[in-house]
Amino acid sequence: MSGRDRATLAGVTSRVPVLLSSSSVFPERTAAAFQLAAALGYDGVEVMVWTDAVSQDAGALRGLSQHYGVPVLSVHAPCLLVTQRVWSPDPWERLRRSAELAETLEAPTVVVHPPFTWQRDYARNFGDGLATIAGQFPGLRLAVENMYPVRMAGRQFVPYVPTWDPTETGYPAYTLDLSHCAASHSDSMEMADRMGDALAHVHLGDGTGEGRDEHLVPGRGTQPCAELLRSLAGRGFTGSVAVEVSTRGARSRAVREDDLRAALEFARQHLNTPSPVDA
Repeated sequence: MSGRDRATLAGVTSRVPVLLSSSSVFPERTAAAFQLAAALGYDGVEVMVWTDAVSQDAGALRGLSQHYGVPVLSVHAPCLLVTQRVWSPDPWERLRRSAELAETLEAPTVVVHPPFTWQRDYARNFGDGLATIAGQFPGLRLAVENMYPVRMAGRQFVPYVPTWDPTETGYPAYTLDLSHCAASHSDSMEMADRMGDALAHVHLGDGTGEGRDEHLVPGRGTQPCAELLRSLAGRGFTGSVAVEVSTRGARSRAVREDDLRAALEFARQHLNTPSPVDA
C-alpha cells in the first residue's frame, strides 16, 4: 500500500465513510459500482446481493475491491422479492451467507429487511435468529431497515411482520432509509431519534412523500437529508452512510455519473467532511 493510500484510509477512519450502494448503478452490474466508486471518490461500496453472480461471490468481490482500491464496508442481504431464490429459498440461509460474506470481506454491517408476511416461521423467530447469527459473527452488526406500507388502487397494506417500522419491535441495530421514510410518510428525524444509539447505518436517498419508494438524489425531494446528516455527529454515530439512489432512468453513463457525484458531494457537504481526493 502506497503512502497516499495509507493517508486516504486514515482519513476515512476518522470520519463517517460515504459508500456507493451497488443498487445505485442498476441496470449496470456490480463491477460498475466499484469502478464508479473509485472514479468519483467514494470511501467504499455497499454490495447489494442479488441475481448478479458477482454480488454473491466473495472472491470476485475481493478482486474488484483490490483492483479499484475501494473496500466493501456493508453487505445488503438478498431480501427483495426478486432475490428470494438467491443462494437458497430459506431466508435464514440467505442471512447467514450474507453475514459470512461480510465477515470474509471485513465489512462491519449487514443490512436486513423485516420479514414478509408470508414468511411465518422466519417472522416467528426473527429476533432470536438475528441474535444467534450475530453471536456467530462477533463484531458484525445486523442492521434492520425501516420499510414502508404499499399503496395500490387507493388501498394500503403492510407486507411486513409485525410492521414496516422495526423500532416498534426493537432490535440491537438499525438501518435508517430516508427514501423509505418518505414512502411511509414518516418523520426521518423522529425515526432516527427512536433508533437512538442502535442507529448503525444510513441509506441516503430522497423522496417526495407520494407514497412510493423513489430513491431520489438527496436534495431533490422533501426529506430532511441535510439535517439528518448534520445530526449524526451529535448522535455519536459510528457507522457509515450509503448512497442508495435510483439511476435506472439515466440516459447515459455520464448522466449516471453526474447523479452519483452530486449525491456524494451532498453527503460530504452536510457531514462536513473533506473529500480524500482533495486531502
